[in-house]
Amino acid sequence: MSTKQNEPVNDQVNENAEEQKEQADVQATDEKEKKIAELQSKVDELNDKYLRLYSEFDNYRKRTAKERIELIQTAGEDVFKSLLPVVDDFKRAIKSTTETTDAKTIADGVQLIYNKLKNTLTQKGLEEMKSVGEVFNADVHEAITNIPAPSEEMKGKVVDEVEKGYTLNGKIIRFAKVVIGN
Repeated sequence: MSTKQNEPVNDQVNENAEEQKEQADVQATDEKEKKIAELQSKVDELNDKYLRLYSEFDNYRKRTAKERIELIQTAGEDVFKSLLPVVDDFKRAIKSTTETTDAKTIADGVQLIYNKLKNTLTQKGLEEMKSVGEVFNADVHEAITNIPAPSEEMKGKVVDEVEKGYTLNGKIIRFAKVVIGN
């Protein structure tokens, strides 16, 4: 065989190979485009889920913040309602002081109102802290001054209480201001 006869066959084989390569490239490109479109739709779907979740969380955050503000604004309502009868008693006591000159009667009335106020606050969780005679504790006491202890066992202990300390449901809301014996 001559080489001239082989050339058309080789050209045809080369053309077939090139056509197959082009077809393979077209198929690969089509597959890549399909894959890209598939991945893009997944990205869009995940982005949509993310935006919905973010919006839902933002709405939850706003709702709870609003509820917290409402709770704070009305938290004292119960306490104030329970204190209104005490205020009414004080008004009656003030009115009766103009009509009565008996100091004992006025003092008894004020004592009754004080007891009513104290009981109402105790029902709401307010408790007085016991300080006099206790060992000084910086976590619950605020030292005002030191004085010589009246006895040896009172050294380092609270000798006098200038201002009572209070706890509300176990939490200190005012430290006791005390005098310590040294």
